[in-house]
Amino acid sequence: MTFDDLQALIDKMYSHKDRERGVAATFMWLCEEVGELAAALREGTPQEREEEFADVIAWLVTLANITDVNLTAALQKKYGQGCPGCGLLVCTCDSKP
Repeated sequence: MTFDDLQALIDKMYSHKDRERGVAATFMWLCEEVGELAAALREGTPQEREEEFADVIAWLVTLANITDVNLTAALQKKYGQGCPGCGLLVCTCDSKP
């Protein structure tokens, strides 16, 4: 599944709810899911980690949808030619993770 596929799927399933909820409340849901992912990374099972990663991505996609951001285009623009800092495919930046 590509980000384009996922954005279309999430939009089809949830757009009527997501747009009503709005950006601020959706962002809070994303933050809650990131917290759940943190807990799963610390002490969760592999299945719980998978589920929480999926939830975080789904809520991020939801935010992208309701703010009209195409994630595929955004990722290609920022990372498609290499590291945004040094421009290389294998990053050589000192301070970047």
